[in-house]
This record gives sequence, C-alpha cells and structure tokens, in this order.
Amino acid sequence: MSNPDLNLLVVLDVLLTEGSVARAAQRLRLSPSAMSRALARLRRTTGDPLLVRAGRGLVATPRAMELREQVSQLVQDAQSVLRPSKKLRLKQLVRTFTLRTSDGFAENFGAELIARVSQEAPGVRLRFVQKHSKDSIALRDGTVDLETGVVENLISPEVRAQALFRDQLVGVVRAGHALARGKVSIARFVDGKHVLVSRRGINEGAVHDALERLGMTLDVTTVVSGFSIALALARTSDLIATVPERHSGNLLAGLFSFPIPLVLPEIAVSLLWHPRMDADLAHRWMRGVVQEVCAGARTSVYDVRGVRIQ
Repeated sequence: MSNPDLNLLVVLDVLLTEGSVARAAQRLRLSPSAMSRALARLRRTTGDPLLVRAGRGLVATPRAMELREQVSQLVQDAQSVLRPSKKLRLKQLVRTFTLRTSDGFAENFGAELIARVSQEAPGVRLRFVQKHSKDSIALRDGTVDLETGVVENLISPEVRAQALFRDQLVGVVRAGHALARGKVSIARFVDGKHVLVSRRGINEGAVHDALERLGMTLDVTTVVSGFSIALALARTSDLIATVPERHSGNLLAGLFSFPIPLVLPEIAVSLLWHPRMDADLAHRWMRGVVQEVCAGARTSVYDVRGVRIQ
C-alpha cells in the first residue's frame, strides 16, 4: 500500500472547518475544481465520504466529525515544527552543555561562565572535558557542544569558528627566581632550564622556531601536556614556563611573568562548534555567553614578588 499524501491533512482540516468546497478553495488559494479533486482523493484514502450534500450545503459524516479535532491538532503540530523556533525562555531552559577546553581555560574562565549561566538560566549545567586532540569528531557526533582552541591553517567545513580573544606567550618563573630581577634578555632566557608544554611531546613551537632562526635553542628539562602542570613546576622549581598570558591569567597568581625577548606571533583563541547547531537558540545563547565572558576578562599583571598589581 502506498503512503498517503500528507498534504491532504491540510486540505481536510480546512474542508472540515469551512464545511464548503468553495470557501476551502478560496482559503487555500485553489480553484474549486482542484479542491473537488482533493476531496475525491481524501474520500478514496479514508474510505469515507467525509462531506455529503444536505440541501444547498455540505455536512460532515460521523467519521469526519471523529477526525476533526485530531486532524486539526496534527496540522498545528506540523506547522509548529516547520516554523522558526520561538523565543528562548532561559529561566525554563533545562540542558547540559559540554565544553571541551584545555586545562587553563576552565581554570581561568570557568567560574565566571558558571556564574553567568546560573544567573541567566538556572536549569543549565556546564560540563568541562579535557582537550586531548584537535580532531572535530566529538563536535560532529554531538558528545561536545563547544570547543576552544587555536585554529591552525584551514579548518574543516564541518566546524564553525568565532574568535574569542588574542593572546601572547609570556615567560613565567617563581617569585624568587633570578629572572625576576632585572631585564630578561635573550641570553638570560635561553640560559635557563625550561618546562615545555606539548600534548604530542614534540619540542617545537613558536619559541623554538624563533630561536632556530637565531641559531639558538632552549634547554628543555621536561615536557608536560598542559599549562597548569607547567606552572605548577615553575612555582616549585627554577624551571621557566612559557604560557599564553590571558589564557593562564588566574594561574599566574604568586608567580612572576615577563615578556619573552623574541618576536612571536599572536595567538588567536577561537570558539568552535558544529554547523548543525547554528540555528539552535539555546546553543546560540551559550556561544554568546562564552564570547562575552572571554571578551570581558582582563589580563592580570604580577610584580617581582608575584603580587597582582592589575
């Protein structure tokens, strides 16, 4: 048996409401003959006359009366599905957003994000998961809603990207470190022992490339997978950590940071998501919250004692 034409539901709804082929045709902007043919198809499909002549008008059959309310609801539901989403009611929103970020992002921006979300949408929960790779599989399969990171080269057409903020690399040492006194030259920077951040364990990056052009190299003592680990080691040893300044803001408390004496490119940190979430009102709101929190965050500056002065 062939599937029925669902467009006939709209025709049936109007016919049962108007009780007239002519008025139904006018409402649907069809000719009377086209409406008559549609009624004939409905009769064949349902196996019922639906509307029968009574004097100069038409009256509904018991079957048509039985269907009237159900058909009307079906048409309303279908129209609701096909209309643009209604206004988002944040106070009634119940949803969990999963954000895949590096360790420093949640530590630096997480508290303010949670506060903003709790105030605007109390039923929304944030779930932070660590970023172990740069592939977009988690965004594609829906296990992750949003991701933060540095977009390198061309991104996949499966991913949307929106700039969050620009950052720069800084050197960080404990407050009593020798580099906390006096100007940090290239020679002093290179002479120290360093902790390198690399998820893949590769001793490369912007600092490595800049020094290589000068015929110099860093003395890398250890390689770690995240900025917070690097800063923890710098805090309790003479190791020098190189981290993005804004991204690590709150983690720099009690440490001394200084400009790296090299010409280094800025780091553009972006927010990433899958295109299928573009029009989702709740997801759009969540993206806006992340962007506003990151745009409003200020960089902390610490003096030689590791005391916050800005």
